[in-house]
Amino acid sequence: MIKSVNNYPISQLFDIEASVIYAIPRYQREYTWGKNQWETIFDDVQENDGGYFLGSIICINQTTDSLDVQRLEVIDGQQRLTTLSLLFAAIYQALKSREQILNDDQKIEMLNLKRKLVLKKGIDQLRVIPQIQNLNLNDYRAVLSELGAVSPCDAPAYAGNRKIFRAYRYFQNRIEETANISSDPLVSILELLEKVSQACLVKIEVASHADAYTLFESLNNRGMPLTAIDLIKNKLLARAEATSSDKVDYYFDVWSKLLSHLGDDYSVQERFFRHYYNAFKDDLNRPFRSDKDKRKDPLGPVATRTNLIQIYERLINQDAGAQLQGIRSAAESYALMLSRNQNSALSILDKPLKDLERIQGAPSHLLLLYLIAKQSELELQPSHLDKIARLLTRFFVRRNLTDTPPTRDLTRLFMLIIEKVAPLRGDRVVDAAIEDLRAVSASDKVFQEKLEGPIYEENVGVTRFVLCALAEEGMTRETTVDLWRVDNKQYVWSIEHIFPQGQNVPPHWVDMMAGGDAAVAKALIQSHAHRIGNLTISGFNSALGNKSFSEKRDRLDSKGLPVGYKNGLKLNDVLGSADSWSAKQIEDRTAVLVGRVLSLFAIAAPRPLNF
Repeated sequence: MIKSVNNYPISQLFDIEASVIYAIPRYQREYTWGKNQWETIFDDVQENDGGYFLGSIICINQTTDSLDVQRLEVIDGQQRLTTLSLLFAAIYQALKSREQILNDDQKIEMLNLKRKLVLKKGIDQLRVIPQIQNLNLNDYRAVLSELGAVSPCDAPAYAGNRKIFRAYRYFQNRIEETANISSDPLVSILELLEKVSQACLVKIEVASHADAYTLFESLNNRGMPLTAIDLIKNKLLARAEATSSDKVDYYFDVWSKLLSHLGDDYSVQERFFRHYYNAFKDDLNRPFRSDKDKRKDPLGPVATRTNLIQIYERLINQDAGAQLQGIRSAAESYALMLSRNQNSALSILDKPLKDLERIQGAPSHLLLLYLIAKQSELELQPSHLDKIARLLTRFFVRRNLTDTPPTRDLTRLFMLIIEKVAPLRGDRVVDAAIEDLRAVSASDKVFQEKLEGPIYEENVGVTRFVLCALAEEGMTRETTVDLWRVDNKQYVWSIEHIFPQGQNVPPHWVDMMAGGDAAVAKALIQSHAHRIGNLTISGFNSALGNKSFSEKRDRLDSKGLPVGYKNGLKLNDVLGSADSWSAKQIEDRTAVLVGRVLSLFAIAAPRPLNF
């Protein structure tokens, strides 16, 4: 719920009579603004008329006693708010250094400026309280101590090299530069103070982290809004701070390790938190069921991007510590699927999990997360998990080529499989997964039709995966080649069109494919070039390109080793022994390869039940 939205001048946000402090939680981002942002905010204020709009801040206001100091938790806009307070500090220093020439009214104005930085009721009660990461709070307090605005304290080591002090020094220099070119330096400083005081910020107060996230979804805020994961972390650590403040650093450590398992990609982090709830929905909802709320899933039937923060807010309120430990443990298992973690007991899964990732089978990670976490309870051996991971890879090859079932149904599909396998054990878990995936997968007939058509145009990712699988099928330990090696963010081995796909067909290919008829050759590009029979995998695609068939077939590298179609891949056996290439050969090779693909990616029926 939004409690208030108001457009305030900075002077009112820093009102000397108001007992309001802006606290930036210890788990927020450290102060990161640099010269570009400092320069922008200074120039914007100086060059525009009073009332210039500087953006917005979002605060959580959970204060209930109006007589207390109102502590607002700043969850968006902290960089801007900290910067403005440092600008005020630099203006205060500029006035204080000229105190001897100030008249009585100007001295009162300087004192009032000090009260914008520190509450009137206490010398050490900061108006803006930066978070503690990278010594932000200690550095900020040292700045104010240098001004005499708070009790004396020593600046932390190397404070001058960090952003808080550098921002303050930057504003000091800009103020003096402006004053020095003015006919009346003092007037220029007071005019700057007036402009900063009149500049406006929209302050939005909300009641909870969930309300804040709803705002982030719709508000195009200046700066970098927090993500749902940031807000879950904030809520988690805020709850820990409220219930056991001595454990906040420990929880922060656990959270950091949790994210280290997931990596820096926000989409992966957000997907994990959805998968965690959707995989363990029954367990997570159990404490919330009651006589008053008889719903099976009081927290919600499925976690989505929209309701994620609301779900986790309720979980954290129920037991922050237990939830964090459960999430961290799940993240460690999830890291196996991301190839970010290793488990010697499950090393058999390394290849199938990597294949599942390559075929874009991430939606099934919620099922695997459940099975790995419940491995003992479900009496699953590593071999069972291996079978399911390989099954999922086969399923996604078929699904991603045929779009059956549609993407929107995948989460529900894997959640239903979890419900079905929960009471089962061992082989029966595997059988249930096969049965359900087979029931919703495209038929062999539909899959075959897609394979026989212009597969390259249908789905390049599936095409490459299938070609690599066909090539790997014929490899031995001695002839193994890493077809997934990446160099400069590109695969070294890429899809090669034997009959080139470009519209400008080279003359030698027109002669070979169409008896010299350019129109026929162009028609064959449409009908045959993108079929699997005209495709292979090559580590020298750019070197082959539009070359003639014989040049592609017989190409050698600088060491005299074959890098064309005689490169040793079983996938290229027919190509290496062919003297020419034709539409008929594309059709024949398509039929052979499609047969092999249907066999490789079949979803077999489950074993018959033995009563």
